[in-house]
Amino acid sequence: MRTAPLLALVTAAVLAAAGCSGSSGKDTKNDDRTSSGVPHTLQLPKLTGQKLKVTAVWTGVEQQNFTKVLDEFHRRTGADVSFVPSGDDMSSFVGSKIAGGDPPDVAMLQQPGVLREFAQKGWLKPLSAGTAAELNKNFAKGWQDLGSAQGKQYGVYFKASNKSLVWYNAKIFAAAGAKVPGTWAEFLRTAQAIADYGVSPVSVGGADGWTLTDWFENVYLSQAGREKYDALTTHKIKWTDPSVKDALTTLGQLFGKKELLAGGNEGALQTQFPTSVTQVFAGGDKAKAAMVYEGDFAAANVTAAKAAIGTDAKVFPFPAVGAEPPVVTGGDVGVALKDGQAAQALLTFLASPDAAAVWAHQGGFVSANKNLDLSVYPDDVQRSIAKALVGAGDNFRFDMSDQAPAAFGGKPGQGEWKDLQDFLKNPSDVAGIQQRLEDDAAKAFKS
Repeated sequence: MRTAPLLALVTAAVLAAAGCSGSSGKDTKNDDRTSSGVPHTLQLPKLTGQKLKVTAVWTGVEQQNFTKVLDEFHRRTGADVSFVPSGDDMSSFVGSKIAGGDPPDVAMLQQPGVLREFAQKGWLKPLSAGTAAELNKNFAKGWQDLGSAQGKQYGVYFKASNKSLVWYNAKIFAAAGAKVPGTWAEFLRTAQAIADYGVSPVSVGGADGWTLTDWFENVYLSQAGREKYDALTTHKIKWTDPSVKDALTTLGQLFGKKELLAGGNEGALQTQFPTSVTQVFAGGDKAKAAMVYEGDFAAANVTAAKAAIGTDAKVFPFPAVGAEPPVVTGGDVGVALKDGQAAQALLTFLASPDAAAVWAHQGGFVSANKNLDLSVYPDDVQRSIAKALVGAGDNFRFDMSDQAPAAFGGKPGQGEWKDLQDFLKNPSDVAGIQQRLEDDAAKAFKS
């Protein structure tokens, strides 16, 4: 699911298992030294003897890397921190813990809608003045707004995703004489040149409807602009709006030419997301397709195809449909579920460049922290992705379907996922798809 912070951007190294408990490191001094290149830009309180429970959906390498962040917090404060996996359904997990009287101190939430739901239920504790100050120093207002609800600041967006990227097979591009496009028109011309060369230009994972929502969101944001994007996200304008017609018509310029899609429209509808990526890179210059759109998390699948990121596999920003290229994001926000100095200290740490540097150094991580030194990222690809994300300032938008009620924006076989699959099947039926989208949105938003 793309609502989760999926796997590592680069999985070049096998990490030693870090376990689920806090580090037993002994050095808890707050000084100007660094630990594994980690900067010390803020003072943290001594919390020796205090215990913290932190929950997130992360498992495997992601859990190991986040545990390194918690280990650094332990080393500098003395607090004992344990990581508690939540499973995929964070809302149910936290709800059961609160009902049982033992919620975790800090939770890493995946969606703005969940943060707002928790705030409405009174489950969240506002950020302290010190934590809010650290957040304000390091993050653009757009990220601060995503972590707020009911006029209060609750969250720190620690891990982000850049979902406006196109990954491409460098060998096929070179053989076809294809150029990296900057606009939608150039993108279509590049796709046609690759098709003329004899390779399917674009791989689409249409079997997973969420990939199609991401395609739509990038086109819509760039073409219609941020105000319209916000209005459609909250259903303040209808899906029958002319701006939606324009975006679907634009997307139909790609989806409506089956020779531009790997396997044609029917093949795309049967292709799941992982395969949509691997078939672009498996086999090198003999791969089945030349490029695939998706976020930075697609790199896990790139490496599974035994392609080297930065040489075999490269990226370019989603092409500009309107005046500016889009920047659509996802991310994970830390919130406090319990009062106390330790929980606020951890959120302050997560808002700092210090915590971001720990994970960024390992790879598989993008931060929206504007004061994180880009040199901490392990390669140029990750540096460029992070630079684009930070450089967007407030001119990004969070994934639209992730902000909608799940019945519309987050379930297989229904709502937006199903409607856009129908559109991929028949891209000429713009008006019909618009009406279905509006009918489903109206039910979900109860409007």
